[in-house]
Amino acid sequence: MTIERIVSFFPSATELLYELGVGEKIFGVTHECLYPKNARTKPRVINSVFDSDIMSSKEIDYKVGELMRDGKDIYILDEINLKNANPDLIISQETCEVCSAYTGHVTKALNILDKKPEIFPLNPHDISGIFESIENVAKKLGREEKGREIIKSLQARIDFIQGNYFENRPRVLALEWLDPFFTSGHWIPEMIEIAGGINEISFKREQSRRLKFNEIAQCDPELIVLMPCGFNIDRTILEYKKTLQNDPKWNKLGAVQKNKVFAVDANSYFSKPSLRIITGIEILAKIIHPNIFEKVEVPRESFKQIES
Repeated sequence: MTIERIVSFFPSATELLYELGVGEKIFGVTHECLYPKNARTKPRVINSVFDSDIMSSKEIDYKVGELMRDGKDIYILDEINLKNANPDLIISQETCEVCSAYTGHVTKALNILDKKPEIFPLNPHDISGIFESIENVAKKLGREEKGREIIKSLQARIDFIQGNYFENRPRVLALEWLDPFFTSGHWIPEMIEIAGGINEISFKREQSRRLKFNEIAQCDPELIVLMPCGFNIDRTILEYKKTLQNDPKWNKLGAVQKNKVFAVDANSYFSKPSLRIITGIEILAKIIHPNIFEKVEVPRESFKQIES
């Protein structure tokens, strides 16, 4: 089947489609498909049922939990835009039902559409899974050579970071949510290890999970990276000031006392298994080993040290 019309339910896939040079074939995206900028001009076929921009971390966590307990959707399909998109192919994801449109939305889409598109699910949980997704999508669209070029370029950047000698590897804790605390799972532990740190608490490919403060205190990390899912630096620091900055227990942590707490632009470089995960590794490398990676260039406002 010739694929001329694509709908992406997955922001990482949207980014990849543009990188593969087939952006003109995209006829529908989600509200989270903000990169590259051209993606913002595409019709949205998926929207959130609530506005997280006006809610606190605690309120967002409660709302998501409430919707899931009640069996209600976190995301909603725009039936008109979906029908107008009339896709030959829908790229979906099976990694996290909270972060993006999930399998249930694919079923609903198939029920809505008269012409049944092919469904192409992606399920990356680590770096190799991200590379496999690039390879599979490239092959699906007849862009194998371009896919290989992308992977080769990304791997070279990883190899450069890993090729350095780390005399010391600090113990690093990455937090995906601040109120309540959640670990950073999936690809994040691997990113930390590549960047020259020792990942604490979570494990490679493991889903993020809620954790108690006692777990944080017991592991006593030397460095803490705050990366709330979907947040940029400004939003992260705002949440930090509201929830942790004046918390006596938090302020007793060694990393906090030594000003080894950093906020990163999670939405751009950490939350999604996109091509920019490699930039995330470079950001972590500069945070963990600033002297070694002083000359590595990363985007402005991609990370910031939080003073205690």
